[in-house]
Amino acid sequence: MSCSGGKRADLGRALCVITGASRGFGRALARGLSGPAAAALGAGAGGSLRRRAAQQAELAASEAGRAGLVVRCVVADLAEPEAPGRVVEACQQVFADGMEHVLLVNNAASLGDVSRYARTFTTRAEVDSYMSLNISSCLCLTACVLQAFPQRPGVQRTVVNVSSLCAQQPFSSWVLYCTAKAARDMMFRVLAAEEPELRVLSYAPGSGPLDTDMFSAARATTADPGLRRTFSDMSAQGRVLTPEQSCSKLMELLLEDTYQSGAHVGLLRH
Repeated sequence: MSCSGGKRADLGRALCVITGASRGFGRALARGLSGPAAAALGAGAGGSLRRRAAQQAELAASEAGRAGLVVRCVVADLAEPEAPGRVVEACQQVFADGMEHVLLVNNAASLGDVSRYARTFTTRAEVDSYMSLNISSCLCLTACVLQAFPQRPGVQRTVVNVSSLCAQQPFSSWVLYCTAKAARDMMFRVLAAEEPELRVLSYAPGSGPLDTDMFSAARATTADPGLRRTFSDMSAQGRVLTPEQSCSKLMELLLEDTYQSGAHVGLLRH
């Protein structure tokens, strides 16, 4: 269970690697990091130099930035073979003696085409491309980071898989997304079994979607009419969590450090 022997006040001096940190939940998490930390942010392939500079300035001005957060934005298309090496190189440049924690948050993911049902996916290349970005790249980056930062005394290593209710329940017309999320949950359960000294968590940010660009796209394009109505009702009734609300819960889980390694933990609405 817990490796910490009690709730910490913050993450301490930590190297935090967050993929998909340029928007949505990843961006909120970068802003909500607790304690003096060095963050290498895998911002994905998109974004202009001006946008990345603005993000770094925003984080530097945040509460975490004022507490000593150092930000390094890494532009890397995680679907490309060289991306993990680029992220690891940036991490090694930021990591310093005295750091107590290496935290990898696998947040980057894509929704896939939710305007169609499973029976329409007859082109293998299309499916392979989606799975490569959402499953293969996640495993390869995690493996590269763990190899670059092996177990050592005085340094805790934590890997977070940003999961979803879709990993455990089927959503009609969401075959790609549900399949990838389920596969990632099992991937990290295996990792937890193989690496008992490693802290591994699959965190579902809500019992439904967060208020992000991905949710907006899903609400507009989901083929299943019942699911589309559910999304519209949730939005109209204010039952969609903000990324900041979910980020606070994840930070609480990480600081308490009492979750079963490899477990899927979801945030339920009250």
